[in-house]
Amino acid sequence: MHYRRLGDSDLEVSAISLGSWLTYGVGVEAEKARACLDRAFDVGINFIDTANAYGRGAAETFLGEALAGRPRDSYVLATKVYFPMSDTDRGLSAAQIEKQLDASLRRLGCDYVDLYQCHRYDDETPLEETMRALTRAVEGGKARHVGFSEWPADKIRAAIDMAGVVRFVSSQPQYSLLWRAPEAEVIPLSAANGISQIVWSPLAQGVLTGKYRPDAPPPAGSRATSDEMGGWIDRFLTRPTLEGVERLKPVAAEAGLSLAQFALAWVLREPNVASAIIGASRPEQVDENAAAADARVDPALFAEAERIVAGA
Repeated sequence: MHYRRLGDSDLEVSAISLGSWLTYGVGVEAEKARACLDRAFDVGINFIDTANAYGRGAAETFLGEALAGRPRDSYVLATKVYFPMSDTDRGLSAAQIEKQLDASLRRLGCDYVDLYQCHRYDDETPLEETMRALTRAVEGGKARHVGFSEWPADKIRAAIDMAGVVRFVSSQPQYSLLWRAPEAEVIPLSAANGISQIVWSPLAQGVLTGKYRPDAPPPAGSRATSDEMGGWIDRFLTRPTLEGVERLKPVAAEAGLSLAQFALAWVLREPNVASAIIGASRPEQVDENAAAADARVDPALFAEAERIVAGA
């Protein structure tokens, strides 16, 4: 496992990290989830990402129980705030940040998180109010660093330009061979300002594993067949996209990798990416995905893959 510095922070995070969106505490049985977490530590993953909204606290509660007994300085723990936790609790107001951070810490069973992230931008709260609340969280020792997920570039720039507040060290965008939107503005802006990317859905919700075929229904038990774990996978299940993914398989094979490993290695080729978040329901998936951190791929193969998906 390789480790990368997270922005201008002092955090060294594993190039592959373990996430809990739609899985732990929600779609995956606790015993299987614990087995995946244990395997992640075995293969050198030290970065665990979650959010208060995942199962409305269920994922954090699971992690709090599963991490109990492990030395707190042996892993990097990140969570998020913004999405509804009740009919009245949502957003990035000062009151919500304080309330939800305290609740997250209780569920996680710890005194601080290493990274506290704004899960989306809150148009209903002044940015200065949000940034000053995050600053107090860091100054109070409840969060070591702060980040954001899926913020528009103009809001990122406004936060960067604000004086007297804590600095963001991370951005968490969706990014994969099939979704390259952050390359236009977010990655260049982040790279110029000490902010690293923590990528979610680097396998396009499993489509870049090659399990979904253009001429066959989704496999039984796959994410696409799950009401709980399906998310927004439909956007990647079009026939042209799936046919393009089929054409990626021999390119990955030429690199000596599975398609999933190749897709993760492609994400990690970007210097501004500190870590790619994987989801796993079986320990074997952790093993396969973690191996991508050590992959060395001819850039010409990445270029060929980009041509293939661009024409899909």
